[in-house]
Amino acid sequence: MKTYALIQGLKQEYDNYTDEDRKVWGILFNRQVEQLQGLADESYLKGIEKIGFYATTIPDFRLVNTRLKSLTGWEIVVVPGIIDQVNFFTMLANKQFPSSTWLRSIEELDYLSEPDMFHDAFGHMPLLTNQTFCDFFHQIGLIGTKYLEHPKIIEMLGRVYWFTVEFGLINAEGQLKIYGAGILSSIGETKFSLSDVPVRQPFDIVEIMNTDFDNTKIQEKYFVIESFQQLLYAIVTMEEHLEQSVE
Repeated sequence: MKTYALIQGLKQEYDNYTDEDRKVWGILFNRQVEQLQGLADESYLKGIEKIGFYATTIPDFRLVNTRLKSLTGWEIVVVPGIIDQVNFFTMLANKQFPSSTWLRSIEELDYLSEPDMFHDAFGHMPLLTNQTFCDFFHQIGLIGTKYLEHPKIIEMLGRVYWFTVEFGLINAEGQLKIYGAGILSSIGETKFSLSDVPVRQPFDIVEIMNTDFDNTKIQEKYFVIESFQQLLYAIVTMEEHLEQSVE
């Protein structure tokens, strides 16, 4: 069994945010909130209010954690950027969401090669107020820690994460809505995902586990769930399929 170094002890240096950081957060927040009205899932939009996000204030993770712990038992853990699979799945298994604290520059409003705090906070954190979604997220972490020594399974879990948590769509009472963080935090992907251009398919957990993706360009295919309960119910099927993969 390998040994791994887990990230710990990092914190958000809140007083170090600059005027440009506050300006960037405000521009991105206002732009996306306006665009997402009627396009994002209602649980996400309500989550923005529950978690206490505003255009005028960069989120303070100390306050965010107080709210999340009381709502769903989750908390935010500061990481330096993209982290390895061991730290990622271990944090999810512990009901912790890893987030960077740096913000893009004013010249990079529309595109980044690596997710920043706006993506992590605005895209992901509001849905951490939804218990059913959190239960699904937690299960992904638990399964991931179980199969850390199996690269094939970790790759399959990565696909599940990509096509749900990052780029998922939901059929909410007959209307197609967005719940994936990669879409919610991107002005371009928001418009594209609901247009007539991409392929959209009904949610199928087995197909998702066997579907490759390219993280260097806008998505060409999205999977549509009917409810967050559907995600949670799919865990059983997913585990059965993963167990067969290691036999």
